[in-house]
Amino acid sequence: MAGGWSKDGAVQDQIDASVADAVKQARSRLPAAPPNGKCATHCEECEKEIPIARREAVPGVRLCVDCQAEQDTKIQTESAINRRGSKDSQLR
Repeated sequence: MAGGWSKDGAVQDQIDASVADAVKQARSRLPAAPPNGKCATHCEECEKEIPIARREAVPGVRLCVDCQAEQDTKIQTESAINRRGSKDSQLR
């Protein structure tokens, strides 16, 4: 059921678009497989050694845990898309 000027299924279209965007963004953050099939032994950002357990758990890892956590925090704060808008903006 559509409301106002929106077409039937508009809400589901917005949900599908949000999910597709999230999947695309998550895939873009996956590490690319290294050409030789081996992980980096040292972090690309801080040059600290990457623990063996992390290299075995995450294929193609390039960052240590601390640098990866910092990068993930930046990504979360930069990608604050609100497709639905606030209730107040819909009433105007």
